[in-house]
Amino acid sequence: MGGQFLLAGGPRAAISLRSATREPFVTRNSNSSGSFKFPKCARLLKSGDFRNVYDNGFRVPGRHMVAFCLQLPDGGASKVGFTTPRALGRAVVRNRIRRRVREAVRLQLPFFPPGWWVVFNPRRSALSAPFLEIQEEVARVFRRCSEPS
Repeated sequence: MGGQFLLAGGPRAAISLRSATREPFVTRNSNSSGSFKFPKCARLLKSGDFRNVYDNGFRVPGRHMVAFCLQLPDGGASKVGFTTPRALGRAVVRNRIRRRVREAVRLQLPFFPPGWWVVFNPRRSALSAPFLEIQEEVARVFRRCSEPS
C-alpha cells in the first residue's frame, strides 16, 4: 500500500491511474442470442406511452409488484417501463427497488413475447424479497402476455 501513492499528483492521481488500468466491463454482443443488455429501444420512456398502457391495458397483480400490460395492435417492438411511487420511501429506497426489478426484467427479456408494452409498479415488499421471487414474478407476467387472449 505504501508505494501506490508515490505518483505526482497525490492520492487522486494514483487512484485514477489504478482504475484506468482495470479491465473494461464486458457485455455480450447484442447480435448474439442471449444478450444481457437492456437497450433504450426496449424501454418505455414517454409519459404518453405510460398513460396509454394504464388506460388501455390490463393489470396483472402480484405479491411484490403490479404489472400493467398492453398488447399492441400492430405487433410492434415490445417495451418495458418502471414506475416507483413516492409512497415506497425516499429516493434511495425507490432506486434500489427499481434496480432490483429492472435486473429481473433484463434477465427475462429473451422470453418476452413481441408486441407488448408492460409497466412494472413494484410494491415495498420487492425491497426485501428474495431476488428469485422477483424473477419468478416477472416471468409469470411475461408468460401471461404470451398466452392467447
